[in-house]
Amino acid sequence: MEHKAITKAVFPAAGLGTRFLPATKASPKEMMPLVDKPLIQYVVEEAVASGIDEIVLITGRGKRAIEDHFDVAFELEEDLKAKGKHKLLSEVQQIADLVTFCYIRQKKALGLGHAVLTAKRVIGNDPFAVLLGDDIIDAKTPVLKQMMNIFKRYPTTILAIQKVPKAQTKNYGIIDAKKIEDGVYLVKDLVEKPSPHEAPSDLAIIGRYILTPEIFTALEQTKPGKGGEIQLTDGLRLLMEKQPIYAFEFEGVRHDAGDKLGFLMATVQFGLKNQEFGHAFRSYLQKLKL
Repeated sequence: MEHKAITKAVFPAAGLGTRFLPATKASPKEMMPLVDKPLIQYVVEEAVASGIDEIVLITGRGKRAIEDHFDVAFELEEDLKAKGKHKLLSEVQQIADLVTFCYIRQKKALGLGHAVLTAKRVIGNDPFAVLLGDDIIDAKTPVLKQMMNIFKRYPTTILAIQKVPKAQTKNYGIIDAKKIEDGVYLVKDLVEKPSPHEAPSDLAIIGRYILTPEIFTALEQTKPGKGGEIQLTDGLRLLMEKQPIYAFEFEGVRHDAGDKLGFLMATVQFGLKNQEFGHAFRSYLQKLKL
């Protein structure tokens, strides 16, 4: 397969955020603040740091705040300028200058596979990345960049994976795979949310993917499952009949920010790392009689 650089990324963001109700009744889950930035900005920054220059954001009704966040805020910028708040002004302007965005409206949330499929016309015939905003990963080298380095050696579909406790396999797509080198596996099968006794391994698919354009044909042939949803895992199983799929065990600490407890844990971790008030926050936690 001809090797092409990966410059485009798809961000599915049309979900209803039901795990965070009532907070997400009128506000997008992706805009919930993790310390001082919305969740989605962390993932966008990871993509940009990895070399992505075009992001295709799959949105739905009630998600306008995401578009506004990454747009120029003229009134706010003028107000900050007039008040001499130059540091804040710079931070606000940098958000709009991060990367080129293309927005696609997913009229119904019909599964991750369907969300990816809506980006077909924009992506074209190039390999591309998919990043899920629920997974916030703290890593020295951005996880997507780590995956791109693997893609140079294995220019085909790459799935990010991590080991999970056996009791949690029911929450993830799980792979059956053969280890071929440190951290790299050849995928033999994928199972969506198996019970612990049916799971083929403890290797779970995490929200980072590098996909070849052939995934679109596979998704078009994928039959809808429960609730009429098209699952990306099912599409990947079809794709695996045509070309190899690899999995990569990344280096970094992953937080499931789509879960209330995971979000709270991420808030503590990122709060402690904050240069402005991390030290004071640590002192506060230490004083609590937990």
